[in-house]
Amino acid sequence: MKTLRYSLPLFIMIAALALTTACDNGNEENQNGEDEELVIPVEVSNVSRGNISAYYANTATLEAEQEATVVAKVRGIVREIYVEEGDEVKAGQVIAKIEDDQYRIEAARAKATLDRLKNDFDRNKELYEKNLIAAEAYQNSQYEYESQKAAYELAQLNLEHTSIKSPIGGVISERYVKVGNMIGTDQQVYRVTDFNPLQAILHIPEHEMAKIRKDQRAELRVDALPNQTFAGHVERISPVVDSETGTFKVTVYVDETKGMLRPGMFGRVKIVYDTRENTRMIPKSAVMSEDLAQSVYVIKDSLAFKKAIKTGYTNGFNVEVIEGLEDGEMVVTIGQGSLQDSTKVNVISNL
Repeated sequence: MKTLRYSLPLFIMIAALALTTACDNGNEENQNGEDEELVIPVEVSNVSRGNISAYYANTATLEAEQEATVVAKVRGIVREIYVEEGDEVKAGQVIAKIEDDQYRIEAARAKATLDRLKNDFDRNKELYEKNLIAAEAYQNSQYEYESQKAAYELAQLNLEHTSIKSPIGGVISERYVKVGNMIGTDQQVYRVTDFNPLQAILHIPEHEMAKIRKDQRAELRVDALPNQTFAGHVERISPVVDSETGTFKVTVYVDETKGMLRPGMFGRVKIVYDTRENTRMIPKSAVMSEDLAQSVYVIKDSLAFKKAIKTGYTNGFNVEVIEGLEDGEMVVTIGQGSLQDSTKVNVISNL
């Protein structure tokens, strides 16, 4: 019994020591697990150098710089149609014909009368020079001849106008008449559109006026062709500001249509007013903004450190870094929302 009395306390002490050791081992395992959970996977990109531009962006509907509605200059029945919608035409090209029988007859009659009056005028002139007729008779014959000459020229002009011509070069965008239609003077026959150049009219707020200059480079995208970019330039700037809207008018010419742009397309125009060359840039997704301050997470020795930066121009997917970063530094682009200063990270991709 004495031996058992001394063995029981010893057993209790051994059991307590074993339990303490087990708890310590468990705490170490939990601590190691927590350390592993703090390794945050991130995607990164290096600070690079390149050109970045500042631009003014707006939307506009493309228009043809030159467009003309062709009208009939004489009355008559349409005899022939020479071009259809989509056909290219040149300035002065005959595109339709009106029946001209009546106009040819009138021109021939006017010519015959002109020839007779010219003979009378020549004879009276000769007699007048010999003082054989009065000056009044000579002058009357001269007036009749000149009047008939104008009538003949008008008849010839009407005959010529039976051939309807395009006033400009371009593409037939609409036809209004058919063969056999009776058309009157000034009735619309065709619409001709010149696709080169196409233009976009922008109405820009007056506070942007100091930035916009003639011949500045412009870029255009249209909703119908989302993967295409078209080059242009500022052609004209209105010198006045609309007092009602507070805007001024800017005309942008599209320099290259690639044969794909058409009037009426809805476009998004960017006017580039400044370009900084060989400047530091990072992806826009790396920048975090809070209370007007901007910062990024920089990776060094597998740790993320938060750094304040000062940015400049933003263009597309990149943003200019004016202060705070050096060339080649690695910034977090995806995953920074889970980071704190000095967090351990696992870089899973270099963008």
